[in-house]
Amino acid sequence: MPYELSTAPPDGQGSLRGWLVDQFRQIAATLLEPMPRTVRFAKLNAAPAKLYDGLTAYADGVNWNPGAGQGVYTYYAGAWNKLG
Repeated sequence: MPYELSTAPPDGQGSLRGWLVDQFRQIAATLLEPMPRTVRFAKLNAAPAKLYDGLTAYADGVNWNPGAGQGVYTYYAGAWNKLG
């Protein structure tokens, strides 16, 4: 379960200390989870705005075709390179 910050209690309502303890417990639980074995990419219909070596994205192949149609690409050496 990924950690999501909850809204802090308003001033004078609820226990800030209790809220903090709960947040730290959630963070600890998240850090103790095993690493996921799979990665899911959202299909993009446009290239990401900021490029950097190692950026990996899933192109839809229609509106955004980095060169070899639909698929997963990694950006390095100044170009998109299809994986697989």
